[in-house]
Amino acid sequence: MAENSVSQAASESWLERRFQLRSRQSKVKTECLAGITGFLAAAYLLVVIPGLLAVGGMDKGAATTGTIVVFVLGTLLMAFYGNLPFIVGPGIGGSVLVGVTLAGSEHIGWQIGLGIACWSGILFFALTRLGLREVVTRSVPQSIKLGLTASIGLFVAVLGFRNAGLVLANAKTNALALGDFTSAGAVVALCGLFLAIALQARRVPGAILWAILFATLVGIPLGVTHLPQSFIAMPHSLTPVLGHVDMLGALNIAFLPFLFVFFASEFFSTMGTTLAVGGEAGLLDEHGNMPHINRPFMVDSIAAALGPWVGIPAATALIESSAAAEAGGKTGLTALAAAVMFLLMLLFTPVALMIPKEATAPALILIGLNMFSGLRKVDLGNFTEGLPVLMMVMITLIANSFGTGIAGGLLFYIIIKVIAGKWREIPVGLYLLAVPLAYYFATLVKH
Repeated sequence: MAENSVSQAASESWLERRFQLRSRQSKVKTECLAGITGFLAAAYLLVVIPGLLAVGGMDKGAATTGTIVVFVLGTLLMAFYGNLPFIVGPGIGGSVLVGVTLAGSEHIGWQIGLGIACWSGILFFALTRLGLREVVTRSVPQSIKLGLTASIGLFVAVLGFRNAGLVLANAKTNALALGDFTSAGAVVALCGLFLAIALQARRVPGAILWAILFATLVGIPLGVTHLPQSFIAMPHSLTPVLGHVDMLGALNIAFLPFLFVFFASEFFSTMGTTLAVGGEAGLLDEHGNMPHINRPFMVDSIAAALGPWVGIPAATALIESSAAAEAGGKTGLTALAAAVMFLLMLLFTPVALMIPKEATAPALILIGLNMFSGLRKVDLGNFTEGLPVLMMVMITLIANSFGTGIAGGLLFYIIIKVIAGKWREIPVGLYLLAVPLAYYFATLVKH
């Protein structure tokens, strides 16, 4: 018993030194629970990402293995280099662009799509090494930074409602509509949501995690959760996608608009996620900036550049990390715990695939709605400060992209300040950003 106690104390001491738990007022148990919660919130991407890439002709089994590899390596890098509770993995937007838009609609091979994604990651890396990403981030007005959490919160909540089947996209009117609240998927999501609310109201540790597990169990008799034939399976080979990146083909001048859309949307999405999740974890300073923000930027730029070589585009810090932050994650130990869970999925992939999106939807709904509290700090009485923030929130909803929402908020901030005769209040960096922002929206409309 004494030897076990000494071993446990030594282990905790190493974790304390490595992840600075005490200085961030956290504990090993809290961090591990947060990591598992974040993993469960992001696990649905193990199904969604390969499915989107398969639309463009990519081997789905190989893409599943590639997705897990990117999750593991990217999140481990965030844990040990960034020491932040961020889960790094492929974003839905980049997978849609490569699998659905380029390969599906434009008939451009997914190999070229991966090449475009890789060049975008290389640009990220170059800008990060030069410190320009941090400069841009620090040029963002305080009101926009404060409103970021509400904008991203709206995106997360709507994603949760849609995953639950409580909200649907009406194809005829191109608008959101209420779903069938009596459907099996909606019932599963509502059961998880009500339990999460009850547990959170009583301050029960791991409330979101318990709600996800409960909803998964409820889904079994309702036919929403499908038990696998085997809980253990060998991972699919990476060979069909490994190294199939057409770097030279991606340099075609005709693909420049796609590269810019890819780069700009991921740039603002990453910036928004980093600041929003960092705010949830209490890691921002009084000006809304994150100390050493170049570290998470460096991690996601490396992941974005290397991910395509295993068939996976647009790796970045994911907004699902907010589930880990909400559960108390403050350090890289949270990311380490999540990475271990993803690593296990190489053998236990059927277990992760068993968790339906309806079971994780309550976590996204609650987290998203809680993030609306950021609007309280915005001076909405000041027209030139409040209107760009509200426009940012609205564009996020209309475009179904918080990257586009943030870009729109910044562009409207510049326009409104100039029209109101307050052009001196605009940071010089934003004037330089206005041209690429305008070009981004022009290319977005065309594509």
